[in-house]
Amino acid sequence: MSAAKDEAEDGPLDSNNAGNRDGEKTLQDAENEQTQEEELLTPKLSKPNGFEEEDDNLISNDKAESENFGPLQTSSPVPERPSSADESLSIPDDTPSLQGSIESSSPGRGVRISSYGRSPTPSLRPFDKRFQARLSPSPLNSPRASSPAFLNVHSRQSSAAFSIQTDGFAGSPQAPWEVVRWTKLRKMTGEAFSEVGKRRFGRPTCITIAASIALGTSKGIILVFDYNQNLKSIIGQGTKAIESGSVTSISISADHSTIASGHASGSIFTWDIARPAKPFLHIPPIDRNRALAADGHTLDVGILHVGFLGMRHTALASADDKGMAFSHLATRGMGVVARSVKTTRILGRYPDNASSADRQRKPSSVLAFSPLPLGNAEHGADSLGLVAMLTPYLLVVVSTTPIAQTQYKAPRPKEVAAHGAMTAALAWFPSVKLKKKDLVTLEESSRVKLVYCWSNILTVLDVVEVEPSASPVKDEPPSLQFKPRNRWKADEAIVGVQWLSRSVLAVLTITQQLVILEDNSMIVTDSSDLIQKHIYHADLFSGQLNQLVDQLDDEEVAAMHGVVADAFYMSFRAYKGRLFLLGYNEISFGTLSNWADRLLALMEEGSHISAIQLATSYYSGEANKVAVGLPEDDILRHNLVQEKLFEMMSASLRYTFSNTRTVQQRNGDGRQLEELASACIKACISMEDSDFLFEDVYSWYQDGDVEGLFLESIEPYIVDDEISVISPVVIKDLVGHYTARGLNPRIEEMICHLDSRTMDIDQITTLCKKNHLYDALLYVWNQALNDYTTILTDLLDLAEHQYNSQSDIDPSLAELELTSASKVFPYLSYILTGRIYPTGKDIPDDLASLAKAEIYYFFFSGSSGESRPIPQGSPQSSRSGSTASFPNLRRILQFDAPSFLSMLNEAFEDSFLNGPQDQMANETPGRLTEEQKFGLSVNRQWIVSILLEVMTSPNYESDDTVYLDMFIARNLPKFPQFILLPGHILHRVLIRLCEYPTNEVADDCQLSVEYLLSMYQPPDVTSLIPLISKARFYRVLKSIYKQERQFAELLKTCFEDYENQDAIFDCINDYLKPSAGLSKTQISDVRGVIIEHAYDLVAANVQRAAFTIDTHAPDLHSVLLDTLGDDEGAQFQYLQTILEPSTPKAEADQPVGRQRDFKEQYVRLMCEFNPSHVSKYVEQLKTGDLRLEEVLPSLENSDVVDAAVVLMAREGKVREAADRLTHHLMTLESALLGLIDGMNDSPDMGNAADDGRELVDSVQKYARVGVWLCQGQTKAAQQSKPVLSRAKSAKSLRDTLSSDEELWLDLIDAVVTVTKDVTEVLERQDRAAEISEDDTLQRVLSPIYLDFPKMITNLRTI
Repeated sequence: MSAAKDEAEDGPLDSNNAGNRDGEKTLQDAENEQTQEEELLTPKLSKPNGFEEEDDNLISNDKAESENFGPLQTSSPVPERPSSADESLSIPDDTPSLQGSIESSSPGRGVRISSYGRSPTPSLRPFDKRFQARLSPSPLNSPRASSPAFLNVHSRQSSAAFSIQTDGFAGSPQAPWEVVRWTKLRKMTGEAFSEVGKRRFGRPTCITIAASIALGTSKGIILVFDYNQNLKSIIGQGTKAIESGSVTSISISADHSTIASGHASGSIFTWDIARPAKPFLHIPPIDRNRALAADGHTLDVGILHVGFLGMRHTALASADDKGMAFSHLATRGMGVVARSVKTTRILGRYPDNASSADRQRKPSSVLAFSPLPLGNAEHGADSLGLVAMLTPYLLVVVSTTPIAQTQYKAPRPKEVAAHGAMTAALAWFPSVKLKKKDLVTLEESSRVKLVYCWSNILTVLDVVEVEPSASPVKDEPPSLQFKPRNRWKADEAIVGVQWLSRSVLAVLTITQQLVILEDNSMIVTDSSDLIQKHIYHADLFSGQLNQLVDQLDDEEVAAMHGVVADAFYMSFRAYKGRLFLLGYNEISFGTLSNWADRLLALMEEGSHISAIQLATSYYSGEANKVAVGLPEDDILRHNLVQEKLFEMMSASLRYTFSNTRTVQQRNGDGRQLEELASACIKACISMEDSDFLFEDVYSWYQDGDVEGLFLESIEPYIVDDEISVISPVVIKDLVGHYTARGLNPRIEEMICHLDSRTMDIDQITTLCKKNHLYDALLYVWNQALNDYTTILTDLLDLAEHQYNSQSDIDPSLAELELTSASKVFPYLSYILTGRIYPTGKDIPDDLASLAKAEIYYFFFSGSSGESRPIPQGSPQSSRSGSTASFPNLRRILQFDAPSFLSMLNEAFEDSFLNGPQDQMANETPGRLTEEQKFGLSVNRQWIVSILLEVMTSPNYESDDTVYLDMFIARNLPKFPQFILLPGHILHRVLIRLCEYPTNEVADDCQLSVEYLLSMYQPPDVTSLIPLISKARFYRVLKSIYKQERQFAELLKTCFEDYENQDAIFDCINDYLKPSAGLSKTQISDVRGVIIEHAYDLVAANVQRAAFTIDTHAPDLHSVLLDTLGDDEGAQFQYLQTILEPSTPKAEADQPVGRQRDFKEQYVRLMCEFNPSHVSKYVEQLKTGDLRLEEVLPSLENSDVVDAAVVLMAREGKVREAADRLTHHLMTLESALLGLIDGMNDSPDMGNAADDGRELVDSVQKYARVGVWLCQGQTKAAQQSKPVLSRAKSAKSLRDTLSSDEELWLDLIDAVVTVTKDVTEVLERQDRAAEISEDDTLQRVLSPIYLDFPKMITNLRTI
């Protein structure tokens, strides 16, 4: 439903913004404003609570409705936007088509002509590629914006039409219109906020609106104003009300006759507005010290909320700041008998009566409260007296009639942000009558709705009346169902929410941002900053609820909120679609600007393009309709907006192309002209009015000499199929404009997206032929005339022009004609496979069959009425007579036989060629022409037979006939049931394929031979082996040898096939494994081939060769190693593969008896290529695997001392090993000392430090080797003889030591010597000069870093 209807439900008031535009107001302006405000606030007759019957009349600003949009203002020019004719050209895609068809006509595609004709390399037309048309399905980089670009540099804040994001309000630019047109109620403000008014009545504290506007004050007084802002009544003076404290809440009854007020002391008063001298009813608070059991508000506890229940003046509900809520029902008094009031508690507990356990319950308060108001449609909820309340923990809906009963409860949503501000708000919308049934519920009245907010989470709840049971109980109250429907998350806490209409919500956030929200879609349509309004707010809850923030020991409570926010509900009210604000210094009301106001604001600002775009979005329904006063019904909305849209476009064009603006000015503003054209095009597309677009809009651009901008602007809309019909005049200009700029592919793409049935065929044919737009011409003739062959003759004529030697043809023109003629192949490919050329869409089945039949008749009928003599001077005329059979077939074969046969290869896959019965069964014979009947009978056998008849020598050379051979060889296995050829023909095909003319088609020919041999078995295949071998068809040879079980020859072929060397190893693995079943002779032959090609085997892959031979023929290792000769690197890889296999499986499969010379050779090579691994490998070997004299020289030359020590110790030469080790330690010592001495002169301290670390690591490594050597000797000595006590003698210490002890002594002596000498040098340098912190080398080589003392300590503990 529309916002207009929703406003009618609420009784909308006409309003205009006050004040002159410059903000400077004269006395006359003030008087006019006063009169205007009185008119604005003049009430209309309405139903109770302002919820009226829905009306179909659109209420809008009269000024905006009658405004003439022109001439436009120029003070606020529209800024440049990134959309122009130049930018509509996307990045060119000049990738050549494989089939030589047209380039994609996406915007900006450049021209690229690919020459066609007989290809110098026929393999460029292989059979496994498909012909394609380069028409893109959609344009790239469309110049249109994805959403209306309404904003300009003068904008301040966004609105509905500006795609407002729902996740933020601050900092967004503002639209040129006011989201809400605010009017200050000056007279009321003067009465209430003047110094005299404040002294007399007190400061305003709350506001409520109905037929009157009522203000509660801090002195307990209520001021009632009418809509003329006259103070109609002062309530409370001279009564107990002024003794009850300030008015904290206020409400007006449904019939607008009674007003209720809650006070800070806990008292509640009701007043008859017509007789305000004394209260109609007084509900005093309860003094708990005197009456503990009575129900009612406690004395001195403020009444935060009060409201009437239904139509009764004596039924109220109220809530206080301690979390207590009550319903009050007063009896009718008689004479001197006063009215009695029955009070019922509906929420909360009395703290004085709480048990000891309850005393620890969490604090609470009623943050938001509202009784259900009455609408103009009956609803079951109306009789229950519903009251909705929000506490920090729960939403509670309670019925007060006939008894107090909870109807619905909901906890705080989990989505509420932790540690956010504690806020709450709610508002009801009652049931109202609808003019039309709701499309969703099919009800004639709307549902009751409740919107409630906790912090930043807003939820909408539907209240549905449940159908009564079959036998309802008398006087049974209605049953209600509460259904949460929508939820919306704001960026900040919400402090107020009001219904502006049935579908529009006004949301006030904690930073005083006003957000306009659509109910059904939950889309933010507008936002506005109200901080300048200084809305009145008060801290009503922190005293009661601060514990929820301070109780950090309770995890659940501590995570609820970070702060208790002030209350805004008493200052933020809505009535009849208007918002009323109570500020600290003024009272104001506002009305949402409607759609006409917004369009007018844009036009007055000079943003006419934005206005057209916004109006278009209104017309199409893309923008939010409800919030701006537009009906949801499409017909009603179109009737309203269409007239304005035409007016705005006419005024914009009239201003833009006015005589006062020179051509230079218009040309200088080209981007704006493009945007205007795009906006008008989009508007006319939405309204489906192409006449206005091409007669009015285009005429303005023509008269302004800028029609090119318009023509380029419509391109993306044509390509997107949004515009399909264009007048012949515009088509002519369109073709002329694009061809003049060399943009032929783009105009072809556009023509292919237009409805060809509406075109002038003669005109478009002339234009396309003149500009060589044959893709477009083919499309138009096919679609408009269902003619698929006429243009083929024209294309073949273009191909023959180049053979006419009697006339000189411009080379560029010849190339262009050749390119156009080449489009015949993708065209035929598309049509013969049932696709529209060049778009690629499917042709309807019945039309597709007839189109294929016409083309097959054109080429494969014996003669053609359209055939013509072959031109004299062409290459073919020298080989045939002036006329021949199948003339059209011969012409296209002469032009490009490879491409034609490649096209046929694709067409053969179509089921059309399966036979005539399928097509003929679906057609009435009387409807078919003779040509169509013939074409429907064509099959694959017929086509192949004719090609064999036509493509014979000497008329065709082998460059062409080889493609026929490939075509037959490939299609025969695919369709054996449809193609039958005698053996001698297939044998000739096989021979010709092996004798291919050029190497460029070799691969295709080999593949074709494989196809053919899968279907055809030659009588003596072995006789063909020399021919196949000469052709180097290795895959074919392998297949033959495998079939004939000639495995040695198969392996030879694998060696010869350098493009697939992996097959060598696969072949050896397959046929030398035990399960292969080869005879001894066959195995011997295979081994002989391996020996013969040993070098080729290792050259293919050394490691795979070693692994393969090690698995199947380990006795051939010597042969392969000898083959490697002086290539020591390859020998090392080979030996590494067999001696140190990478996988455990391979290692397990090694022969046990590995030759010793292989290992010695491997160690020698390892010393050269991987010396760091020698020691680890040697340790894994057994005694006797290596001869020390064979490997020791290599170990010494490579400085692999640790490995040499291990081998010498294993040979029993322990003393020699120890001597060699200590000698090497002395060598390392000399290197260290030399490094230290020369460190000051070293130019590269970093490298010197690295060298020092390596030397230190070497000393430590060889010390550990020495420890291992000594430990082994000690263990051996202990096992060989017992330990005897030593006798003292005069002999020297060394003479009394055993051999193992001498080893230890030598090692310790060497290590201590190194440590002592290095330490002395370093200490001497320390004394000579201070070691700076940046001296990296000395820190590295310091005794602390070398840690030799620690190493000596470790040695002593051994």
